[in-house]
Amino acid sequence: MPAPTQLFFPLVRNCELSRIYGTACYCHHKHLCCSPPYIPQNRLRYTPHPAYATFCRPRENWWQYTQGRRYASTPQKFYLTPPQVNSILKANEYSFKVPEFDGKNVSSILGFDSNQLPANAPIEDRRSAATCLQTRGMLLGVFDGHAGCACSQAVSERLFYYIAVSLLPHETLLEIENAVESGRALLPILQWHKHPNDYFSKEASKLYFNSLRTYWQELIDLNTGESADIDVKEALINAFKRLDNDISLEAQVGDPNSFLNYLVLRVAFSGATACVAHVDGVDLHVANTGDSRAMLGVQEEDGSWSAVTLSNDHNAQDERELERLKLEHPKNEAKSVVKQDRLLGLLMPFRAFGDVKFKWSIDLQKRVIESGPDQLNDNEYTKFIPPNYHTPPYLTAEPEVTYHRLRPQDKFLVLATDGLWETMHRQDVVRIVGEYLTGMHHQQPIAVGGYKVTLGQMHGLLTERRAKMSSVFEDQNAATHLIRHAVGNNEFGAVDHERLSKMLSLPEELARMYRDDITIIVVQFNSHVVGAYQNQEQ
Repeated sequence: MPAPTQLFFPLVRNCELSRIYGTACYCHHKHLCCSPPYIPQNRLRYTPHPAYATFCRPRENWWQYTQGRRYASTPQKFYLTPPQVNSILKANEYSFKVPEFDGKNVSSILGFDSNQLPANAPIEDRRSAATCLQTRGMLLGVFDGHAGCACSQAVSERLFYYIAVSLLPHETLLEIENAVESGRALLPILQWHKHPNDYFSKEASKLYFNSLRTYWQELIDLNTGESADIDVKEALINAFKRLDNDISLEAQVGDPNSFLNYLVLRVAFSGATACVAHVDGVDLHVANTGDSRAMLGVQEEDGSWSAVTLSNDHNAQDERELERLKLEHPKNEAKSVVKQDRLLGLLMPFRAFGDVKFKWSIDLQKRVIESGPDQLNDNEYTKFIPPNYHTPPYLTAEPEVTYHRLRPQDKFLVLATDGLWETMHRQDVVRIVGEYLTGMHHQQPIAVGGYKVTLGQMHGLLTERRAKMSSVFEDQNAATHLIRHAVGNNEFGAVDHERLSKMLSLPEELARMYRDDITIIVVQFNSHVVGAYQNQEQ
């Protein structure tokens, strides 16, 4: 258990945390400081420049302020009950079962489960799922925002439209444009599958539509009208890059409406990563920008589960990304372009939407900020120029696209933001989901990881395993089940209700110290349909 957990959990149990922390920390400039207390920089996606570190810091020797507190002689434990835990975990869950025949083809997807658990307030993650109505296939994606939720919200609303338009044939694009010109009803492009909390920004809908229309008009002009197969990989790349370009352009142009003007600037100055899957029959494409992941769950002949990674993290742990960045900038920037495993020493992902502070020239940034609303001009973050900022852009939204042809043993796909992968190993993720979906538990020797376990503790672990096998799962959603394990697993890999209750009881200003937002989509494949595709081609 990390040191911060050991430090604060006793305080949570004694209900002293808010009073102690209120004494221990103070803030010189509250208008420049976000509400959570100090968070270790290796847990933040964006690290403030050292010049701003003094804006909010703990008092020196702050622990001494806690020593004079008198605790109750008998510590009282305040845990959430199982129904309360379930209420929190299931608040954002969503499930969709795909019709076996959608009018065009037999679907290779049985359905999907999705869920979110916030750590930030408000949550910065977003999710989207939609069926393509004018072409074939389904789109599913997770989006991880940073420096606010504005960019992830915009990308979650808009990206699938850009992808769908990129996949449309020339004739359909002409038909849609003619309908707009004549004022007729438009052909529906997407059927969305959304939780009630997954909202759309009504105020920006007209602006977003006009930008999308400009895009399909350009596609019409570029296309000669000759019938040709659409390259899905190229369509995904073009859609990602074009949306990011539109986000940047909208912020530069501005809007007469003051609300919209501030909105487009907030979207551009915040950022978001994206991991999107397009499934059409047995053809699976994953487009990834940033450090969310796509993981395929494969069931082996002996019933065990293995994980196949379908995306790469675009960060300092990827040698190819480091090499790409260095090649895109002069040699004299080789030591400054990535510092402390962050882009310019600040940003953890090396690819993202928005984040114009890492893309625009200094002159353009100053011009937009000075002509923008007062809220933007008074914001120290937006006015701050990253160090060693010489040859922008340093950041791109271009995705890396992976193709995989589905096989009968490919049972499901997990799309998740890095909040999940920071807490669980990919093999554990796939095993837990696989056992949940099949109801079968592939027995492994109980691993204690070097811990000294008494006979009584081992008996308890075996009892938990037996109860887990004999009882019906309390979760009706695979993503919820995975979040339960991600937050509540103990050192032996079993869900510990006490730990789960503690983690879910943390106040908003502390939750981000222990974990990130978690967003998960679990897509279950129809093995019989996938097998039938294979048999047809043999």
